[in-house]
Amino acid sequence: MSTTSKPAPRQHASTGPAGPVVPEPSHAERSRTLLSLVSVGMLSTMSKKLAGFPFGSLMPFAMDAAGRPIFLISNMAMHTQNLREDGRCSLFVMQAAADGDPLGAARATLVGNAKVVAEEEKAAVKEIYLARHANASYWVDFADFHFFRLEPVDMYYVGGFGVMGWVEAEDFAGAKADSLAEAAAGIMAHMNADHVESMVTLAKAYAGIEGSEAAMTSVDRLGFTLRLKTADGMKGPRINFLREVSTPQETRMMLVEMVRAAKAKETV
Repeated sequence: MSTTSKPAPRQHASTGPAGPVVPEPSHAERSRTLLSLVSVGMLSTMSKKLAGFPFGSLMPFAMDAAGRPIFLISNMAMHTQNLREDGRCSLFVMQAAADGDPLGAARATLVGNAKVVAEEEKAAVKEIYLARHANASYWVDFADFHFFRLEPVDMYYVGGFGVMGWVEAEDFAGAKADSLAEAAAGIMAHMNADHVESMVTLAKAYAGIEGSEAAMTSVDRLGFTLRLKTADGMKGPRINFLREVSTPQETRMMLVEMVRAAKAKETV
């Protein structure tokens, strides 16, 4: 799995001085991770009734191996009528805001063209979709329901404050979800509930920032991000692990190792 050691070529401009570059998952990987965890988004289609206006709909979706969203939609739905007239659309997805601040949550917008899935592909697509939306088995075979698939043309990823950029469709298709995707929420909840002092220690030792309070806002196989309360205001340092991890157990052991090393350094 690839990593980004420098700003993505299409990285959105940000304010403030540039900090040190640290390896972290690319926007493409982060986007794939997000879509692997979220199963409902907002589909915006081109309105058939009001030409030129976007029409937003709540949309359950599944994702195939190439990262293409799959929809199961009824002929009666307004978005289906819109797509049959004009396949151009976008799908907006967002992770739950863990700390109650939606602007700090990861989100992505996929822009592309949605088309009806070919008859010879329906069986495979149906299996993918029902694996994520089991309740759809009650209406999946109704005559007025059809599978559509969104072929991404481009996408835009926002990972929180100051983390944003465009992602090429080809890069998104070739990316994989982070190995800690399913476990990240539990790791953050545990650290924020029981190890605030340890995170303050990590921030001082590995980011050179002294803080009075800390909360983990993201974690992946390469490292984690903190929201740190300091005398100069809130800061959000990224801290890399000493080695790549792939499981919750490896993550726990790595954090323990880093805290011990930081405390040992303080006593020297």
